[in-house]
Amino acid sequence: MRFVWAVAAFVLAAVMIGAGIAQRTVFQGPTSETVDLSVSEEAPYLLIDGAVLNQLPGAQTLRAQGEGELFAAYGRTADLKAWLADTTYSEVSLSRSGKVVTDAVAPTAAPEPAASGAPDEEAARAHSPIGSDLWLDEFQQEDLLIAQLQLPEEMSVLVATDGSAAAPSDVSVSWPTAGATPWAGPLIVAGGILMAVGVFLYILGIRHARRSRGPRRKGLPLPVTEPIDLAVEGADKGVISSGTPTRRSVTAGKRRFVVIPAVAVSALLFAGCSSDSWPQLAGSPTPSPSESVIVPEGQQAPAVTKAQAERIIARIASATAAADETMDATLAATRLEGAVLAERTTNYTLRGALTDYPPPAAIPTKPLKIVLPQAYDGWPRSVMAVVNDEADKTASIMLATQEDAWSPYKLTYLSSLEAATQMPDLAPVYVGAQQVPPDSSFLVMAPDQLAAAYADVINKGEDSELYDQFEAEGDQFRASVAADREKRLADFNTTAASTGSLSFDTMAGTHPPLALATLESGAIVAVNVNEVDTVKPTNADAVIKLDTNPTVKTLAGAEQSATGFTTTFSDQLFFYVPGLGSTEKIRLLGYASEILDAKVIN
Repeated sequence: MRFVWAVAAFVLAAVMIGAGIAQRTVFQGPTSETVDLSVSEEAPYLLIDGAVLNQLPGAQTLRAQGEGELFAAYGRTADLKAWLADTTYSEVSLSRSGKVVTDAVAPTAAPEPAASGAPDEEAARAHSPIGSDLWLDEFQQEDLLIAQLQLPEEMSVLVATDGSAAAPSDVSVSWPTAGATPWAGPLIVAGGILMAVGVFLYILGIRHARRSRGPRRKGLPLPVTEPIDLAVEGADKGVISSGTPTRRSVTAGKRRFVVIPAVAVSALLFAGCSSDSWPQLAGSPTPSPSESVIVPEGQQAPAVTKAQAERIIARIASATAAADETMDATLAATRLEGAVLAERTTNYTLRGALTDYPPPAAIPTKPLKIVLPQAYDGWPRSVMAVVNDEADKTASIMLATQEDAWSPYKLTYLSSLEAATQMPDLAPVYVGAQQVPPDSSFLVMAPDQLAAAYADVINKGEDSELYDQFEAEGDQFRASVAADREKRLADFNTTAASTGSLSFDTMAGTHPPLALATLESGAIVAVNVNEVDTVKPTNADAVIKLDTNPTVKTLAGAEQSATGFTTTFSDQLFFYVPGLGSTEKIRLLGYASEILDAKVIN
């Protein structure tokens, strides 16, 4: 009976293992589904809408084939369409019936003229898709481009070559199909276990058969036992033991021969079962609770992601480093503007004339501690970032702005954070912040009044009517300006008090403020303030000489003057301005100061 059960176990095991393997092979079907995107128009760009990418669940694999360098990028659909607004392109989308269709889209906006008045071909070259700050990521490959994507429906993909030649026409998108075979694993493992049971029953059957051969019949009377010659017996034993194995040794050998392959087969079967070969009995993991941020109703999407901000800042730093090395203000203007560009242009002028004049500090790039993008679908749009330099134990705060869809982000404000700066609560990068209008009445002070108000406090100190609106504790910039002025005035009066005068004035700069809202209804505001030092003679026969001040001499273009000189320093300041009704004071977050200009008084 044991043999019958063993055979039945072997047969059933073979069926179960075969069924499990068949599910993973002949019965599994295709592992992916592919849609070919037909493009008949020879447009320079192909836009694949997010609805096409998400018509099937799972990750998307983009495949484009053509000649030469191929390009693909993805980003928000609205951003891609804004970038393509001035050109003809092909758009792949889903019709109302769910069919993939391709349409030619005509330009809806006139191309932006080059700011420098360059010819049309120069403006067109600026619209190359390679390296645009709008893309969340981009890919470049030769002849065959394959990109693995996982995009939501509000994002799309742009496919092109160099922006002038026709986009590749052989394009497809594929998705992995549901290849799970939840019963393959259990069938294979159960079959392996049943096979081991069959082997065990087979061994038991053999053992039982050999021990149970039935009753033996009596034989003839045995002859009388005679003495045995020990010498002969030893010789015979030696021959017998070396030539004929015992029944126990034969049986043990067969057991090892049968059982070991069964265990090896089972191990191989276990190794071939992946996670999708098993039924998923556990429920979906419950996410751990986290602090939630309520997005204001009607707020638009953030301008950039953190990875995008890291790439933008790295590009700004790279272009600025090249401009610093060659002292090329035109190159610097491709990534800088406002107070940052003005200060660096002055630095290049001084370094060109004074060999020992120091270069400007490099723009820090990482690690990014804070990224606060403006939540805005249009242009211009801004992003604020805080970069920590762990080696120097310093931090920098910066604001970059993108003027339109075709322009790169440019750094407009850059300052060092105060040593013990406590930043206000900010929205996470995936939410973003609204830009506060310059004349906003929802703050304790409007952004366009902040520079003039702080300048008045610097000029008058505690005598200023606005003194109590600014936090004095921890304001190292205001303290350093006061100490510097006091020292310079004392030195000047020691040698030239009888023939000249030195005066100081602070005023709002020429660059407009930028403000992004915080979570407490306040705002981080960046402003520009100018400090002007004026030195002039008080005696008709006296002149102001610059023998010991090569910096002012170089910028003013004169060694002496009977009317005097003015020297302007540019300050970039970041403030936290509380919301209207708050009992907090306006607090300085960071500052930077560099010489800007020097002139002869007319």
